[in-house]
Amino acid sequence: MTAPAVHRAGDRSWVVDCLPGTVRAVADGAATDGWDAWVTDVVPAAATVLVVTRPGTRMAALRRHLRTLAAGADAGAGPSGPAPRTVEVGVRYDGADLLAVADRLGTTPAGVARAHTAAAHHVGFFGFAPGFAYLDGLPDGLRLPRLSTPRPRVEAGVVAIAGNQTVVYPGGTPGGWHQIGTTTAVLWDVDATPPNRLGLGDRVRFVEVPG
Repeated sequence: MTAPAVHRAGDRSWVVDCLPGTVRAVADGAATDGWDAWVTDVVPAAATVLVVTRPGTRMAALRRHLRTLAAGADAGAGPSGPAPRTVEVGVRYDGADLLAVADRLGTTPAGVARAHTAAAHHVGFFGFAPGFAYLDGLPDGLRLPRLSTPRPRVEAGVVAIAGNQTVVYPGGTPGGWHQIGTTTAVLWDVDATPPNRLGLGDRVRFVEVPG
């Protein structure tokens, strides 16, 4: 297998290509071995990790560290960081697209809710916008392609599905996912420390609440 590549991203960042199943291991190890004082942000995505550094960082040496880390990451070894948590999110299944989703899938709104709450969801990666967590684990029976025409703005707390994933919108972004519900749970708060309630690998349990 070809060794993972490390690409320059601007003057103070590297993007690491990760082997399947190793994103979290690479993200957890990026600021180890003396690099914690120099790495300011680590952003995991579906198959890459962005590593952002302070001015003055020895970028060539960091690249060697990241290449060694990515090449040696073991998908079966498990992450070295904090153990995944289970975060419960109450959902009112009252989304703008719920009836259309149920109709396309040949079920009822209650059937959509049952299938969604029964699934095992987990945070696969973050991207698109701050606080935008892509939750893997949507069952086959709920899978639909994204909307052909995205909405220009989706408010915070909208629960939506597309492909094999669920997202809880952080608010203020466009959105092309099928809206099946809403939640009052705040998963992204810029004034909180940390602002993101979810972490990579966390399990998310959706629970239906009365409308």
